[in-house]
Amino acid sequence: MEASPIPIGSCPKEHQQIYKDWFNIADSDGDGRVTGNDATKFFAMSKLSRQELKQIWAIADSKRQGFLGLTEFTVAMQLVSLAQTGHEITSDVLKNSVDVENISLPLLEGLDALTAKRKDLTINGEPRMNGSSQPQVPTSAKWFTSKSARKSGPDKRSIPGNTVAVQADLPFGGLTTFGGAFLSKFECSQMPHPLLDQITFVDTPGVLSGEKQRTQRSYDFTGVISWFAAKCDLILLLFDPHKLDISDEFKRVISSLRGNDDKIRVVLNKAHQVDTQQLMRVYGALMWSLGKVLNTPEVVRVYIGSFNDKLINEGVNDPLGQDLFDKEQDDLIKDLLDIPRQACDRRINEFVKRARAAKIHAYIISHLKKEMPSMMGKAKAQQRLVDNLEDEFGKVQREFHLPAGDFPGVEHYREVLNSYSIDKFEKLKPKMIQALDDMLGYEIPELLKNFRNPYE
Repeated sequence: MEASPIPIGSCPKEHQQIYKDWFNIADSDGDGRVTGNDATKFFAMSKLSRQELKQIWAIADSKRQGFLGLTEFTVAMQLVSLAQTGHEITSDVLKNSVDVENISLPLLEGLDALTAKRKDLTINGEPRMNGSSQPQVPTSAKWFTSKSARKSGPDKRSIPGNTVAVQADLPFGGLTTFGGAFLSKFECSQMPHPLLDQITFVDTPGVLSGEKQRTQRSYDFTGVISWFAAKCDLILLLFDPHKLDISDEFKRVISSLRGNDDKIRVVLNKAHQVDTQQLMRVYGALMWSLGKVLNTPEVVRVYIGSFNDKLINEGVNDPLGQDLFDKEQDDLIKDLLDIPRQACDRRINEFVKRARAAKIHAYIISHLKKEMPSMMGKAKAQQRLVDNLEDEFGKVQREFHLPAGDFPGVEHYREVLNSYSIDKFEKLKPKMIQALDDMLGYEIPELLKNFRNPYE
């Protein structure tokens, strides 16, 4: 039932603009595509039977992409109009049976109310306007974060990035290092909601792929990703069933997340757009693609579903798919509720790691100081110690029975050590080492016992 798409120019210019406006309304997430779920809701206003709409979709989506662009959407609207006037819908109806120029606009019950609602949202400032008749959808170049307004007033508003970065009560001061090019694309959405008293969301731009990668960003994108990754408690990588390609920029993003692997969760969103058989193939393809860029021995956990506040249309998925989505959503929510415990464990683990590193550092510095002469030849002695630093590490390890894995990298340590005079270092204080051991052995375990997850 494949049909050649009808060019947009085949309908009157006034219809072209109307269809474009309708397309923007039907495209619920503003990604330039009307998916099966979008079409189910929008086309239902025509009051045609499900079988007729299914046939119209099959003809309009002639390339079997699983979504409609503006051209295919226009074809679908013309077919809806013909079906409403009693024409038999076939793959060649637009080419042979009718005068395309004279096809009237379809009747869509409830469209006026939907359009009015969209305009009302625009007037009230929820989607921002940019001089056009349609609400402005956040572009892929923007960064967004959230902030509770309950302490600073009940109003909803957006705070520009340059202002956010200098507010002492917000944790974004470090972003000034990325300059105005980044801050001009960073924005904070403030709203009075109790959830935002406890949690901050950061929505990053979409990762570029295909030809778009040739357009260079005006700031250090992976550097900003790395900055947020080091400070956040959970990283959600969202994939679309129709966009599984791993681009070069995505590989660089994954590399910038190294060291934060335990924070990463993968979400296959909008899974309602494909049937169960296709979903199995998409899941397998995603796992294969991730296996090439996530260099971890463990298999990454992928949550499958359609994570929004709208019910999935019963005609789109079978009961098996709905049951799967419900269970996956429950698992993801449990994971999210466990964030406080994971964050506490991670911070304590980082603290312990730094305490152990400080202990090793103290032993190394003490050993190097003892190897220095008291009077003559200090410069030559220091150079000899620095040149043979790996051997000196071995001596410290054997003397104090320390694990080799706790020692710092030799080359980096040598580079830093060249900037100091070893003979000016302080002597080791055994009491401080004992206090550190007591903290690691007794106080840290006690601290873990006292922590309780507030959501359990």
